[in-house]
Amino acid sequence: MDPMTQSAQISSSQGIADGQNSAAKESKLCVKDLIHWRDPKKSGLVFGLSMLLLLSLAAFSVISVVSYLLLALLCVTISFRIYKSVVQAVQKSNEGHPFKTMIDKDLSIPPETFRKHVDNSLTYINKTLKQMTRLFLVEDLVDSLKLAVAMWLMTYVGAVFNGITILILADILLFAVPPVYEKNKTQIDQYIDLARTQVNATIAKLQEKLPGAVKRSKTE
Repeated sequence: MDPMTQSAQISSSQGIADGQNSAAKESKLCVKDLIHWRDPKKSGLVFGLSMLLLLSLAAFSVISVVSYLLLALLCVTISFRIYKSVVQAVQKSNEGHPFKTMIDKDLSIPPETFRKHVDNSLTYINKTLKQMTRLFLVEDLVDSLKLAVAMWLMTYVGAVFNGITILILADILLFAVPPVYEKNKTQIDQYIDLARTQVNATIAKLQEKLPGAVKRSKTE
């Protein structure tokens, strides 16, 4: 292969990677701005729509909610299409299709982007499988016991709440906790450090008392 062609391909690949990284950073910043209520109108709109969707799923089936959403979208687009056609007929104008810009827009997913997301997903899946194997095959007794306690507590949570209720509570906490934490960061961090110290001390005592427990040395 020609060295100049190879160099151009490498530069193009680097440019695509840099663009994808910058887009990922921008999306993370956008989500952070939403949950911190930087723009109250946008955050309120997203929170309201997410709550409306979750409440709809709590009252109706997923198929009904999706069907109603698509039906509402079709009603809006069809009504707007008819309205624009009537206006063009009355005004005897030739503006064309009102959604022509969106129709002509390329919405296809680039193969590089698709492969990147697949690779990232595969990395997380492999890490999860490795962690689950380590926990369920009791590589570390304390970690496996912590998972058992967490699952035991989740049985009580499941007896009180269903999945949609947990998602609704998570949505509320997602938009309520970050601004509260931002305003009271110092006090909350002190309580978190205190709780972490107590938990670490309890785990250390448990590791000493459990027979055959693997004592892990912490390196600073």
